[in-house]
Amino acid sequence: MIDTRRLRTLRAVADHGTVTAAAAALHLTPSAVSQQLAALEHEVGHRLLTRDGRGVHLTAVGRIMIRHANEVLAQLERAQAEVAAYTTGAAGEVTVACFATAISAVLSPAIARLREETPGLRIRVRDAEGDHGLTMLLDGTADLTIAVEYRGAPDAADRRLSLLPLYAEPFDLVLPHDHPLATGDPAGAISLGSLGEETWIGPYPGNPVHDVIAFACERAGFTARFAHCSDDFRAVVALVGAGAGMAVVPRLALRDMALSGVVVRPAPGPERRVFAAIRRGADSHPLLRPLLDALLAVAGPLGGD
Repeated sequence: MIDTRRLRTLRAVADHGTVTAAAAALHLTPSAVSQQLAALEHEVGHRLLTRDGRGVHLTAVGRIMIRHANEVLAQLERAQAEVAAYTTGAAGEVTVACFATAISAVLSPAIARLREETPGLRIRVRDAEGDHGLTMLLDGTADLTIAVEYRGAPDAADRRLSLLPLYAEPFDLVLPHDHPLATGDPAGAISLGSLGEETWIGPYPGNPVHDVIAFACERAGFTARFAHCSDDFRAVVALVGAGAGMAVVPRLALRDMALSGVVVRPAPGPERRVFAAIRRGADSHPLLRPLLDALLAVAGPLGGD
């Protein structure tokens, strides 16, 4: 009999690439993770992992086990959802991992709605930038995450997750007030192709927004030269105001922000597509369904799909 806890451990190692990182995510010691993997290999009768420098890779049998682990764990999520639906109403706690802009734009208004509509539902919020929210979801430290699409992000075919598109957000170009392109029609869009020689300010590589901007610049025919990096958009805008360069920023991130010393123009091309994700099989959980419905209701006016 294969222990499902060991399947979760195997999937965590596959997701994180090292025993040490998987142990940290699972709140176990590396020794405990290694012991669980060894026990799973004994149960299966085959090697599941091979070492490659500091990391590990799945063997052919390991890949087979991961495929079945995704199905088994999704079925367990469905079982837990049915039991919860049978034994309780929509009362309990849900942990949500979400990046800062979406906390302000959709999660906080959704929580306000739920306080009226589903008062027994308690939401715990964890700020998670980049792809950290997806990691928390897969590790079981979050029940739902709100994240941004990027190259390499999970898609609808991922057997571990169920995805729900929320909204698509345009970007704006932020320029120093004395920049030659800062004059003219305030509503007039500026082509990204005209910015190839500019000094860029933006998020660090690895942040999904950096990836969205870089891909849009590549499509416009150039590689953006990021001279200054910050994952805090207020810091990015402050640097633009100081004349350190220009930036392309998600529109909602500029909402309610002091924009002294800068000029904002529409930037056609880049778009931040935001989605909610839960573990596959948890779709009908009575605590998650009201939250998903509230998120969709709030996201609709923002450009929901």
